[in-house]
Amino acid sequence: MSFIIGRKIEMTQQFKEDGTVVPVTLIQAEPNTVTQVRNLETDGYVAVQVGSDAKAKLPKPQLGHLKDLPQVSTLKEFRVDSAGDLKRGDLITVEAFAPGVRVDVIGISKGRGFAGVMKRYHFHGKNATHGTKDQERMPGSIASQRQGKVIKGKRMAGRMGAEQVTVKNLEVVSTDIQTQVIAIKGAVPGSRGGLVMIKVRSGNTVWHA
Repeated sequence: MSFIIGRKIEMTQQFKEDGTVVPVTLIQAEPNTVTQVRNLETDGYVAVQVGSDAKAKLPKPQLGHLKDLPQVSTLKEFRVDSAGDLKRGDLITVEAFAPGVRVDVIGISKGRGFAGVMKRYHFHGKNATHGTKDQERMPGSIASQRQGKVIKGKRMAGRMGAEQVTVKNLEVVSTDIQTQVIAIKGAVPGSRGGLVMIKVRSGNTVWHA
């Protein structure tokens, strides 16, 4: 099991040897420091906590947690079946993400603000003519008179985006060891500079076109 946290740079495109154009997202993944290894005996679950983004000033509790380790501001945990040989202080780099490997990417989607039901949930809307007045983008009925209340979970207008999104089964197109940049095929959630978590899929095999 391989995992790392990084920052989204931008989307671009790369060319394969046969001239095929591949849209990719570039992710800057500096070496991550293992800050804690959780186990069943003491924590009740198995996970590896890693840190990134060096910072000069940190809260005292975090400084105590990172004693004898680099001062990193971002800490994330990855649930695993087994931590293997990983221990506190180890470094995780992009070398494990070879081209062809399939990964899951977790990020915070772009915030869209207050959005209506057509943008937020892809409602069809009503006809723009034939007697329709000021109702083209309305949600329609939200409940019946008999029940006298709106059922919880009803899809309505509200804040859109800015929530955790996982995109699964993406292909690693290339990895630059020198610059610590991973190129992943397709789109990745979040804006430029946003934090992303990359995790190799369990039982993963190198994928060939």
